Amino acid sequence: MTKEDFMFTVGYDGNKAIVDKKAKRRYSKKKTIELLEAGLFKPALCSAIYSDNTDELNAVLEKYNSFTDKKIDTIEQLKLVIGIQKVPKEIMQIVQI
Repeated sequence: MTKEDFMFTVGYDGNKAIVDKKAKRRYSKKKTIELLEAGLFKPALCSAIYSDNTDELNAVLEKYNSFTDKKIDTIEQLKLVIGIQKVPKEIMQIVQI
C-alpha cells in the first residue's frame, strides 16, 4: 500500500482498501503540514504514521487540539479518536471509488 493510498483510504473490505480517488488526486502531493492547514486531519495523521515521523505526529496532535474543546493528551489517543492505528500489512488490492 502506498502512502497516498493509505492517506485516502475510506474503508476496508477484507484485504482490499477502498480509496477516495478524487481526494487522492487533489491532495496526494501535499505534505503533512499542508494537509493540516487544509483541515484534513485523517490524511495528515496517516501521512505522519506512514512516515513514522514523531515531529509530524506531534504537529497533528497540536493542530487537532487547537480545533477542539476536548483536548487529547497523547498520539495514541488521537489515533483512537480518528480511527487509524497503523499501516495495514494485509492489504492485497486497492479499489478506487
